[in-house]
Amino acid sequence: MLSDGLTLQALLEHQDAGGLTLLGGPELTWATVAVEVTENDLPGCVTNGLAVLITPAPLASWQADALIRRVRDRGFTGLALTGDPIGAGSRALAERLGVVVLHVEHPTRLARACWQLLEARDALTLSTVQKIARSIEYQAHDLGDLLRHVAANVGHGIALIDREGVLQSAGSPVPSAVLGRVDFGHWLDIAETTEGFAASVPVESRSRHGLRVLLYGKNAGVAHRNALAAAVEVLMPIVAARLLIDEVEAVSDVSRSSGLLGDFLESRGNLNPEVEQRMLARGWRVSGYHLGFRMVARGRVDPLELLRFLTSKLALLPVDSHATTRGAGVIGWLTVAQAPTPAQLAQHVRDLHELHSSALSTFPIATGVGSLGSGSEGLATTLGEARDAARLAAERARSGWFVPIDSLGLEQLLLSWTSSDTFAPAAQSLLGPLSETERHTLAAYLDEESSVLATAQRLGLHRNTVSARIQRIQAALGADLSDPETRLALQLACRVTR
Repeated sequence: MLSDGLTLQALLEHQDAGGLTLLGGPELTWATVAVEVTENDLPGCVTNGLAVLITPAPLASWQADALIRRVRDRGFTGLALTGDPIGAGSRALAERLGVVVLHVEHPTRLARACWQLLEARDALTLSTVQKIARSIEYQAHDLGDLLRHVAANVGHGIALIDREGVLQSAGSPVPSAVLGRVDFGHWLDIAETTEGFAASVPVESRSRHGLRVLLYGKNAGVAHRNALAAAVEVLMPIVAARLLIDEVEAVSDVSRSSGLLGDFLESRGNLNPEVEQRMLARGWRVSGYHLGFRMVARGRVDPLELLRFLTSKLALLPVDSHATTRGAGVIGWLTVAQAPTPAQLAQHVRDLHELHSSALSTFPIATGVGSLGSGSEGLATTLGEARDAARLAAERARSGWFVPIDSLGLEQLLLSWTSSDTFAPAAQSLLGPLSETERHTLAAYLDEESSVLATAQRLGLHRNTVSARIQRIQAALGADLSDPETRLALQLACRVTR
């Protein structure tokens, strides 16, 4: 939130206000300016404020009209929007309500202009803010690159944190004592100890909740603290925008994320440092409690389209969520820091059921849900259970194609039986005609939901080589791999012999 007066004329005459255009409204002087990612992030009640939104304007005229009314109800008399300019009808409504509407090509540059015009009398604050604002002009490769550039510009430590600790950081490390004093319940929080202080504000993310961006400095007086407090609010939309870009780009990065998950599952939860680091870089925490789910295709499904659909829905859940493509479907999990109560766990399963029902209206899928697991081994286990439950769900129209592993009853006993002394010899006998290479190929083929292409990518082989091996395996076993019961039996046998 910026304070003091800001005239419309001064803003329009600024040499770099982000490509600002006046769409309509009276000449005004604003008492405050709020720069936020979405309308929901704006303060609930202000007096004579200018709202600058990072999210593009809605395309439908009725949505634009509703946005203008809601913003005016919050006390804002100015609204700057990016994206396509709103229509003439919406402009007329804004004029009747006394709201100045501006179109801006680069909202973060507009935020910088507002700061320059409002805070020129405070040299330290202005200098720090300008250093933050100049970071916008740097073409960062990812969030980590952006944080390193900002830290180098301002000369202070910077970090993206959640309640469990630091997710990414650059510059001077934030002391644990300072981190422990951060209040996640405040908008702008100043955490101060003898080791220094940190100014932090919340950052919105589509897939992760409870994030804050933080600037850390040594104790150097009130003016210094005020400068970092102002700078972190300017930094917030920059970080939020970078997070959004990274999350969108992650969709095109699904092949790598799927490969990473494959490496993790191959380890069966016994992480090596390299895999663990790659997972942390993606925001995949193995600490905490996890609930895995698996969606498999019962017909023709584009896994990327399914993933895009699920990602938008998962973002609405009040827990951390992750998903990636796997074979002809999607695999994912929910993560919470503390062990959920039975009622909370049941609610998470209901949320996944609603997710399944929503996806089912567009995609022919079946969904399985694993049991609650903790740590890296628990994550591997729940994902494996979700895969087994999804395979069974694909044959269960009466259950709505949705099966939680904990509800399987006798079939759950069958899955557990694979580790018994009775089943192991039978599994060895069943797979006896196959060579070690053929067993490895069969296991990968079944793990990849009978996808020749996914199996070839996993094993580093040509798809024709995989197809030929599968044909030889069927002939050697005298088995029909198109039969779901046969596939399940061979899957269980592969697990034991592996």
